[in-house]
Amino acid sequence: MNISYDAYKIFYVVALSGSISKGAEELMISQPAVSWQIRTLEGQLGLTLFVRTKRGVSLTDEGKILFDYIKQGIESFTNAENELTNLKNMDYGTIRIGASTTVSQHVLMPYLEIFHRQYPNIEIEIVNTLTKTLIDELNKGNLDILVLNLPTYESENLKVQPIMEVHDTFAGNKQYYQKTGGKLSLTELENYPLIFQKRPSNTRNFLDNYLKTNGKIIKPKMEVVSYNLIMDLVKIGFGIGYATREFIKDELARQELFEIEVIPTLPPRHIGIVTLKNKVPNYSTKKLIKLMTNKN
Repeated sequence: MNISYDAYKIFYVVALSGSISKGAEELMISQPAVSWQIRTLEGQLGLTLFVRTKRGVSLTDEGKILFDYIKQGIESFTNAENELTNLKNMDYGTIRIGASTTVSQHVLMPYLEIFHRQYPNIEIEIVNTLTKTLIDELNKGNLDILVLNLPTYESENLKVQPIMEVHDTFAGNKQYYQKTGGKLSLTELENYPLIFQKRPSNTRNFLDNYLKTNGKIIKPKMEVVSYNLIMDLVKIGFGIGYATREFIKDELARQELFEIEVIPTLPPRHIGIVTLKNKVPNYSTKKLIKLMTNKN
C-alpha cells in the first residue's frame, strides 16, 4: 500500500482530539480535507477506523490497533526532529510550561528570570490550571514540561524529577497565633475555623492523606481555589490556613503571618519537573530543565 505519512498523521491527530473539527483546527487544514483523508485511508485499508457520533469520533477496535503503531511512529519522527533541533543554537524557540499559579509564582519565576537573561529570544508560554488537566495536555503534546507539587498522578508515561523540598504548615494572623500559643494538636486544631484549598489539588490531597494517616477527617470552614487568596483571608482573621513555609517566608518575616505548629508534624514533600518518558524535549526545554536541576 502506498499510504502517505500525512494520512497517518491526520489519523493520529484526529484520534487524539476525538473530533474531526478539532483535528482540522490543530492541523490548520479544512475540515472537509480531513474528512476526505480519513475516508481515503479507511478505503485503502479496507477497514472502518472511526465511529462517528454527535460528540465527535471514537476509534473502532481496528482503529485502536492502528493507533498504537502510528503513535510509536509519530513519536519517533518527533524525537528525531527534536534531536536535530538540539544541534541548533538558541536564537529562537518556545517552551510551553504547565504549572499551578502558586508554583509559577514561588518556584518557577526565579528560574525563568535567570533563563530569560541567558536566552532572551526564547518564548515562554505558561498554562495555569488543575494538575490533571496539565497532565492531559502534556500527554497530548500541547505542553513541553510541567512543574508540579508532588506526589502527582502515577503513570508509566511520566518522568518525574524532584527539584525542591518544601514543608507544609499551618498559619494564622497575630490574634490566632496568640490564641493557640503557636502550637496545636490535631484534635485542638478542629476547634478553629480552617481554610483549605479546594479538591482536587495536589496540596489538598497531601493534607487529606496526612489527616487520614492520623485518623482524622476535618471539614474546613472555607474551601478556596486560590492559595494566595487563602493567605489573604488568613491575614485579615478569617481563620487558620494550610500553607507552605517556603512560600510565606516573606510574610512570616514581616509578621503578617505566624506559623502554628501542629502535632504530629507534617512530613516534607517536593516540587518536581514532569516530562514524558517517550519524548525527547526540544533543546530550549532541555536547557531550562538543566538550569532547574542544577546539572552542568
